[in-house]
Amino acid sequence: MQFINQFLQLVQQGLAMIFRLIAEIWQWTITQISAVPWNKLDQLSIPKIVLLVLVAGAVIYLLYLAGKELLGAGEKLLSAFVAVLTVFVKTLPYILIAGAVAAGGAWVINHVNI
Repeated sequence: MQFINQFLQLVQQGLAMIFRLIAEIWQWTITQISAVPWNKLDQLSIPKIVLLVLVAGAVIYLLYLAGKELLGAGEKLLSAFVAVLTVFVKTLPYILIAGAVAAGGAWVINHVNI
């Protein structure tokens, strides 16, 4: 039992580390995007404006790809949740019958002399 607890703790720590890494990457990316001088077009030279437009296009495209991936994952997650919920609902009659059989068996064992 101790091995299972240690294994589950290791898995939990690994998942926490992965989510911390993801959060760090998101925060770093937001900081980098915020550092671009988006509102200083009137102060920049033409080559820098062209570079800014290229950077904006690349950032928008890459964020679009990330959003598309997240939307697809969200759809799959919702579908999986619905599938699990459907299985839980489908198994309710079997669970109810098992409980009734157990209750009936317990009543017979406790109250009937055989």
